[in-house]
Amino acid sequence: PIFVVAIILQVTGIWNDFLFGVVYTRPEHYPMTVQLNNIVNSVQGVKEYNVNMAATLLTGLVPLIIYFISGRLFVRGIAAGAVKG
Repeated sequence: PIFVVAIILQVTGIWNDFLFGVVYTRPEHYPMTVQLNNIVNSVQGVKEYNVNMAATLLTGLVPLIIYFISGRLFVRGIAAGAVKG
């Protein structure tokens, strides 16, 4: 279970990494977090909140799916690491 927790935390850390995506990738290969930032901050005139919310939902969907699929192992691994003795 601890390996599963490490994998989940690593995947979500990589998924949410903003600086690496901005610095080391070309604009056509930006990760979702950089694209989300570009969508939210590049609107001129009237903000399209429906597009912003849809992009936010799509960005957060992958970590949520990973957590719900392996949630039982995640909780077991966290609890195993917290028990002394």
